[in-house]
Amino acid sequence: MKAGASLETKYINLKEKIDNEKIKEASQDILNGKLVLFPTETVYGIGANALDEKACENIFKAKGRAQDNPLIVHVSNLEMIKQIVEEPNELEKKLIKAFCPGPFTIILKAKDIIPRSVTAGLDTVGIRMPSNEIAHKLIEYANVPIAAPSANISGRPSGTNIDDIINEFNGKVASIIDAGAVDIGVESTVVRVINEKVRILRPGKITKEDIENLGVEVEVDKNILGKYDGKEKVMSPGMKYRHYAPNTKCMMIYSKDEEKMIDKIKETANGKNVLIICKDKNYDKYNCKNIIKMGNTLEEIAHNIFSILRKVDKYNVDLVIIEGMQKDGLGLALNNRLLRACEYNYIEI
Repeated sequence: MKAGASLETKYINLKEKIDNEKIKEASQDILNGKLVLFPTETVYGIGANALDEKACENIFKAKGRAQDNPLIVHVSNLEMIKQIVEEPNELEKKLIKAFCPGPFTIILKAKDIIPRSVTAGLDTVGIRMPSNEIAHKLIEYANVPIAAPSANISGRPSGTNIDDIINEFNGKVASIIDAGAVDIGVESTVVRVINEKVRILRPGKITKEDIENLGVEVEVDKNILGKYDGKEKVMSPGMKYRHYAPNTKCMMIYSKDEEKMIDKIKETANGKNVLIICKDKNYDKYNCKNIIKMGNTLEEIAHNIFSILRKVDKYNVDLVIIEGMQKDGLGLALNNRLLRACEYNYIEI
């Protein structure tokens, strides 16, 4: 598919009921070298046959994605993993057994069957086994691994429901499978085993604490809450580029003392044309014309935050101020995404 080319996109509505025949139709598109937009438990993905180099190159064109940003490959079973990567070590096997299927990606040594465009020239590839039934069946019916980054134009917030992203991909993909809002709302946790330690390259629903519960040592990559330093090759999506960001300038403000945080946000917002994104319980504490509630729990915020970030440009404000949150558990993933959305415009008091 050439840049700018348009094709007829089939819309498949599975919001009320899963239709296996419709999923089989979409799997045939995958086998025919076309792109399919489909749900996972984390976010929507834009997928192609991971063994078809030309099809995978079309993912980069459709998203406007840089070629040095590797793709995650989705599989449906352990046999498919064996086909595309070298034998995992014992710690890697332990992680796969504990967290697959689920919102978990592990970086493994790729076999030559995986095109270098998928791995961004690396000798490794991220492998994920989604637990979402539609995603799982799509891979099973195609009977090939599916390379699939998040369904969004690169740099924009990831798609967590079709309404937010259909205009970005209509005419660029063969099929769009609509299953309503996804369950989790942030992308999978990405890890790599290095020197018998588990390094988290991108945080997600599977937390540092979850992995430590296996009795293994876990470290968090320095780029997760800091700017990419450019010294190492990108091992995981979401590490290098401006990401998850609306066009409007954003700022995140946080304090462990919630009243101090609220006071600082009020002070920053005073007299300015701003939009505040806050927890539901704090909504009435701000005297501001433009406010969006994001939920109270970390799970609620994760489910809502990308859809919220897609709405903020419609407010025509000069600045978006976002309440920050704790950095442990799922909060680590939310801070990671919001720091990038704010381009590290962050205050902690």
